[in-house]
Amino acid sequence: MIPPQMQQLMKQVQKIQKKMMELQEELAERTVEASAGGGMVTAVVNGRQEVVSIKIDPEIFESGDREMLEDLVVAAVNEALRRSQEMVQEEMAKITGGLKIPGLFGM
Repeated sequence: MIPPQMQQLMKQVQKIQKKMMELQEELAERTVEASAGGGMVTAVVNGRQEVVSIKIDPEIFESGDREMLEDLVVAAVNEALRRSQEMVQEEMAKITGGLKIPGLFGM
């Protein structure tokens, strides 16, 4: 027979698992945005750390500086990914009570 404390713990784990599955679905729909170069390049990333879109101000093409554009794209994408990871960690902390569980959403 399983002790009542163990049964309670198992129920709590199942409840957390369910909330995490729901959160994964929700985070796939949520996005964060970051820009570089004073808004010349903007990257949008979802909660699954997928780049959803990149917007480039047409004025940047007038300079003809391809290397600068490449650097701005990298900077905007990296910042958007960082913000997405923060968003995921904040939402996970709400479910886990701040307990960091290795391997969970890249934590």
